[in-house]
Amino acid sequence: MGEVFGAALRLGLTSFGGPAAHLGYFRREYVERRRWLDDAAFGDLVSLSQFLPGPGSTQLTIAIGTGRAGMWGGLAAWLGFTAPSAIVMIALGLVATSVDLSGAGWVHGLKLAAVAVVAQAVLAMGRTLAPDWQRRGMAVVAAVIALLVATPMTQVVLIVAGGVVGMLLLRPGEAAGAPASDRAPAPDRAPAPDGVHRVPLRAGVLALVLFAVLLAGLPLARGLGGHATELFDSFYRSGALVFGGGHVVLPLLHANVVDPGWVSDGAFLAGYGASQAVPGPLFTFAAYLGAVGQPAPSGVVGGLIALVAIFLPSFLLVF
Repeated sequence: MGEVFGAALRLGLTSFGGPAAHLGYFRREYVERRRWLDDAAFGDLVSLSQFLPGPGSTQLTIAIGTGRAGMWGGLAAWLGFTAPSAIVMIALGLVATSVDLSGAGWVHGLKLAAVAVVAQAVLAMGRTLAPDWQRRGMAVVAAVIALLVATPMTQVVLIVAGGVVGMLLLRPGEAAGAPASDRAPAPDRAPAPDGVHRVPLRAGVLALVLFAVLLAGLPLARGLGGHATELFDSFYRSGALVFGGGHVVLPLLHANVVDPGWVSDGAFLAGYGASQAVPGPLFTFAAYLGAVGQPAPSGVVGGLIALVAIFLPSFLLVF
């Protein structure tokens, strides 16, 4: 488990550029450098994390950590990946609530560098996961639709459609309808060194039930536990109802904390600008909002409540 935490912490300290860029960092660390899983398994987990609501890169981290060291490994991977940016964002909420970094040149430079990281990840994964023109054609069509109809639900529909088309037309390692001599070889699967850890079925069912109970029950309990319950409910729903992760969550967060008057619009924008300049998941922006918001609990306690609440759905769904 210490190995899992160390690998995730390395990524948490160096993964600039947002969710799309994280795929490139993760592939280099977990597939190429450590060989904990192969490209095919990595692609499977990427698809799963993009299909689930919540932060995709964090869910990918939890899934890889769980597969490596069980449920505690998933927790260790999440802690290593999120702790650096969460600490920075809570500190920012405590001392600098009016600093707007969104237009800073060095922040823009980080975003530009992330473009190269994303491109490298797409090319490397494409060579393995789309070895023939049939698969490449599916990827191109999906990309065009995703760009033309840029909504969170589009992503879900495309992934489901891709699964259905693959089930009907493709077999592992071959293009449907192609003669045997023309079939592309299946990607080599490296055996997991220590085996793959699985979540027990009972624990998985319990996690799914708890996810649904909290989603339905927290709004009913808002008036019982004061502002702490309201805070937890708002961020839990933000993590549970957003498809696409990353920047897609911003409108929901804005509605949950600015509209009720917990956080000013200026403070929200300042924190968002700063979140672009730190490594790790964008969802740690929640820690800043919990720290800077009013009324109490705020500060460190408010930041931790918001942080746990927004990531808890990811744990429950991945498990």
